[in-house]
Amino acid sequence: MTLALPITASTLVSPLGRGLQAHAAALQTQQAGLRPHLQAFAPKLNSFFGEVDALADVQLPPALQSYHCRNHQLAWLALQTDGFAEAVAQAVARYGAHRVGIAVGTSTSGILETELALMHNAQHGCFPPDYRYEHTHRMNALADFCAAALGAAGPRLVISTACSSSAKVFATAARWMAHDLVDAVVVGGVDSLCLTTLHGFNALGLVSETPVRPLDAKRNGINIGEAGGFMLLEKQPPHAPQIVLSGYGESSDAYHISTPHPEGEGARQAMQQALDRAKLAPSQIDYLNLHGTGTPSNDLSESKAVHRVFGENLPPLSSTKGFTGHTLGAAGITEAVFCQIALQNQLVPANLNLQQVDAELDLQPVTQTQAAKVQHAMSNSFGFGGNNATLIFSLTEAAR
Repeated sequence: MTLALPITASTLVSPLGRGLQAHAAALQTQQAGLRPHLQAFAPKLNSFFGEVDALADVQLPPALQSYHCRNHQLAWLALQTDGFAEAVAQAVARYGAHRVGIAVGTSTSGILETELALMHNAQHGCFPPDYRYEHTHRMNALADFCAAALGAAGPRLVISTACSSSAKVFATAARWMAHDLVDAVVVGGVDSLCLTTLHGFNALGLVSETPVRPLDAKRNGINIGEAGGFMLLEKQPPHAPQIVLSGYGESSDAYHISTPHPEGEGARQAMQQALDRAKLAPSQIDYLNLHGTGTPSNDLSESKAVHRVFGENLPPLSSTKGFTGHTLGAAGITEAVFCQIALQNQLVPANLNLQQVDAELDLQPVTQTQAAKVQHAMSNSFGFGGNNATLIFSLTEAAR
């Protein structure tokens, strides 16, 4: 039986703006959200950053004050956008709170709150009295926060597999529904800027001082961004959906803690699994959103995997990291929403900042956002340690 999980609501907040409409406009007009400075804090490195404006001004309701941190402020902003919280409330009313699950991804949770607490401790000899590790930094805090904010009482978990975190949650949701644990699942991810991530990637020599240039012959690293996004999957929604999750694939090649498999073996497996689960041939994919981080090894490894799956007949493809930066644990949901926009608006987004394609990659990325017939869109998300995930989203017959 072909997988077809309806997507009945979605939302995204990123450096490109707040909501689906803002993101569609940014993709169409090729407006990037990267800037050479930060408002939130001052890291000790030169780069371009994808920061969500005025995030520090977001107020959580009184009942959720113990969860206050930048990561949950970003999550709250996304939940209150595009009518998403209202859509979840309707699902809770239809199925019962215990039949609505939450599967979300993050790489560092609310670690910024701990960084600030450690600074306070260094200066004053004690931690701030309102510091709450279990509600802010603990890895499961994001799922707990979303459950409290949405009134969902079904199973909940956080996946933290670096950059594939909020792509793998779709597979978890599909398995929960297949085993009849739930009728609906809130999937998504949130990752916010923090010093640990910025300085950690910089220490690895992976941060570019210029706007990221995925697939370019002179690419030299990533820009780091932040984002929060969610989708609602329902097993049997009350209305006919336009878009479904039609396939997913997961693999773990465990080649190296931070370097991808040189031949892209795990990436190939994830893409092939997604195609098999969707019962699609490679030639039926109309757009491929690459993981495309802009590091030399990642882009080369992914290109080899793409050629192994698609052969010589490559679909239109691009990396959208030039729009938002690499949003790490939120990259999966960010680019899932970009695939949704591609399907709904019948477009293929540009691979920004590309000046000269690396000939070794043997790819021809889309350099200008363009109109296209898109019925099936694939998205790749590959994390440290070889944690790979691929998603396929498809238009339903009613939407074509």
